[in-house]
Amino acid sequence: MQERELETKSAGYYAYAAARDAAQRSYIASTHYTEQQKVRAERMKLALELVYSAKAVHINYRDRFIAIKLDRPTVRDRRNLAAMEGDWAAAGVVKRATAQGIIYRIPKK
Repeated sequence: MQERELETKSAGYYAYAAARDAAQRSYIASTHYTEQQKVRAERMKLALELVYSAKAVHINYRDRFIAIKLDRPTVRDRRNLAAMEGDWAAAGVVKRATAQGIIYRIPKK
């Protein structure tokens, strides 16, 4: 699976408003996904929680993809992670790294 670095910026003083806006946008975008797509994202989140130790794991629904973000992750099980990432790469899932953590993107079909 290919990993790419993303540049991110802190919201600083406006972090609370930015978090509320992101949650609202995620909810609005989630209405455009089927239950099957939502279940797939939830299963992927649970699988990631088994192989990573992270401060938090979030599912964010976007217009073109579902993002699963791991906040400050540490790998616990490299062998199973490699196997899962191989399967996910074949399914079109993309891995992105940021300063805050790792994001897996499930494309909308």
